[in-house]
Amino acid sequence: MEPLPAPARPSAPAEAGVAVRRRPRAAAAGAVLLVGLLAGCGVRLEAPPAAEPVPDAHEVVRRTAVSDALLVADGAEVALEEVPADRKRLVDELTRIVADSRAQAEALGGEYESGLASGEPTGAQSSTWDKADPADVVKALEDAAARSRTAAGTTTDGPLARLVASVGAAQTVSAQRLAALARVDGPDVVVPEVPAPTGSGRAAEEASGSPSPSGSGDGDTAEQEEETRDATVPEGLTAHDLSTLVVSEDATRYALQLRAAIGSGDRRERLLERVAQHAERADGWAAVAGTQATAQDPRRAAYAVPRVADLGDKGLVLDLENDLATDYATLVGTTTAGTRSVLVDLLVDSAVALDDWGATPVPFPGLPEQAGD
Repeated sequence: MEPLPAPARPSAPAEAGVAVRRRPRAAAAGAVLLVGLLAGCGVRLEAPPAAEPVPDAHEVVRRTAVSDALLVADGAEVALEEVPADRKRLVDELTRIVADSRAQAEALGGEYESGLASGEPTGAQSSTWDKADPADVVKALEDAAARSRTAAGTTTDGPLARLVASVGAAQTVSAQRLAALARVDGPDVVVPEVPAPTGSGRAAEEASGSPSPSGSGDGDTAEQEEETRDATVPEGLTAHDLSTLVVSEDATRYALQLRAAIGSGDRRERLLERVAQHAERADGWAAVAGTQATAQDPRRAAYAVPRVADLGDKGLVLDLENDLATDYATLVGTTTAGTRSVLVDLLVDSAVALDDWGATPVPFPGLPEQAGD
């Protein structure tokens, strides 16, 4: 017996057809209702939370410098609580360090705040100073200055390098001053030496546009010079930059030598020591430029001595060294990363010389635009 055929599906009436066409709308309404119910139960369909951005090399340098400055400020504040009020010079120095360090942190952009509810500014080094004495602050300043020197020499951001170099110079000065008042060991400051041009004379040729006479020495002598000289010739120095450095160093030498000629005693010896350093640096930059002992050597037999010399040895030294600090800070910002360390060191050296001769310490040596801050 053959199976019965399946019953035919009855044709839908007109009203049923209308109902079928409305089913998609009914399904959408149901979905909206379901979402509403899920929302009422605490279920959310949201994007993942915003992630903390990864800092680039520039931001790492900036945050580290800010962190160091704030750590020094916090430590100096804690140390102030333990210093007797009758030690006025020590109290004044710590108070100045607090103010200068906070000004440096602000100039560097301050602590980074992402806006995310993380509890603390990202990248900031929290202060862990339960207690501190002046020796601890000296160590914090010394460490901060060392990091600033390295960062200023290596960051590819010129303006940031200039600012960090200046902050590092100020930190070195503060460490030395505080160490002397607290009668503890301070940081060792190496006297920088202008690097000799490479054996090929390539740096001198690029700067002067003509072959450098220093490039004709034998290989052994050049190799020995590289071993005894500090680092490399900064890249990015123009012929004008080098000429300015030669003249600035030589004019400083000349003015101090004139002053030493009418001086006596220890003050005269101090002036002559500085004369020798500036004379050597003028020779060094002339060698780098390839103009030493040539018709293009910009040095002169005599220079106009600043009128400030009427104020005495101190006024003359401060005027000259401040100009050199400005020159070296400017060149830190325009030369190539990884080659400018000697310029950073020369800025520090000028800042230390200014302090040695009685200048009022400032938070940003070599940066005249910050003088009013």
